[in-house]
Amino acid sequence: MTSPLLIWPAIIYLTAINLITLFLYGSDKLSARAGADRVRERTLLLLALLGGSPAALLAMKLFRHKTRKASFLAILTLILLIQLALFITVYPRITPGTPSLPPL
Repeated sequence: MTSPLLIWPAIIYLTAINLITLFLYGSDKLSARAGADRVRERTLLLLALLGGSPAALLAMKLFRHKTRKASFLAILTLILLIQLALFITVYPRITPGTPSLPPL
């Protein structure tokens, strides 16, 4: 079994990166409405890549933000697919007793 000491830093990190992501998406939406300086798209995508993808999806729905830009959506979708593949591959290896997928 994985030690709780190893899991808590991951939980804290993911919580923090998702809160930051949600805040910056909301801030960017407000800036867009006000015509003020914006958060760069690469910053928003980097936050998703670093683990903030759940908050990125939530913010897109919540703020109706970045929902029409095809290139942004394509990159975010790719990030999500990569993260899902990594989770499916890595999680069973770090948590004994979790069934894993058979090799291809």
